[in-house]
Amino acid sequence: MDYQGKVVAITGGARGIGLAMAQAFHAKGAKVALADLDGAEEAAKAFGGIGMKVDVTKEAEIGAFLDKTEAELGPIAVYVSNAGILRSDEPSWDAAGADDKAWHDSFEVNVMGAVRGARQVWPRMKAQGGGIFVLVASAAGLLAQIGASSYTASKHAAVSFAESLAIGHGDEGLQVVCVCPQAVRTAMLGDSEDGGIAGADGIVEPSDVAAETLAAIAEKRFLALPHASVAGYEKARANERDRWVGGMRKFRRMLMGARGRPV
Repeated sequence: MDYQGKVVAITGGARGIGLAMAQAFHAKGAKVALADLDGAEEAAKAFGGIGMKVDVTKEAEIGAFLDKTEAELGPIAVYVSNAGILRSDEPSWDAAGADDKAWHDSFEVNVMGAVRGARQVWPRMKAQGGGIFVLVASAAGLLAQIGASSYTASKHAAVSFAESLAIGHGDEGLQVVCVCPQAVRTAMLGDSEDGGIAGADGIVEPSDVAAETLAAIAEKRFLALPHASVAGYEKARANERDRWVGGMRKFRRMLMGARGRPV
């Protein structure tokens, strides 16, 4: 795709994967608009674009962001739904142990943030003949994140929603790309040096995620997998579910043992 002069709107765009996406699209000639809870205006200065404080749990704020983007930059060609949060099961490591707020927040941001974004941006794209919707999910949405049940469940829902978008609107001109990395060197890793279970296949840079996303767009692929091994894991999970669950239980025991926790 020729991005010269095209408008790309990105949520969670002030840092990490979102910022790397902005850099990648801008390097291809795109005009960039960033939304985030903080830092978006400052980050956008590097691209001569616009930035706006946006909470993706509030649909009116997403709509206002898109209005501003269209008014100042033009019609939106690409929307990147990147805003996301991770809530762990700690301290209990009980899969259902996190309180209701952790679950609520996970779904409000990781799923409904994308739903609200699509609800707001797709009618605008459809009116101009189509567009591209990128949903940054996680390998946890295809597999599982040990110790983060609400994150895993919400990312599975996000992947499912991306599939629904592609099925429901692909014939109308909407290209959907669902991005599913394992460990990425962002603030979400916290103090972890190896990425924990998410880092089993290594930690990639946000720029790697952005590059794989642009490649998926160009190749008309639904899935963007910065860690190629995820495709094999997903097949194993689907074909031999009991064996896969057993293997993950073993991995959990190893992980907890390494952290000095009872197994």
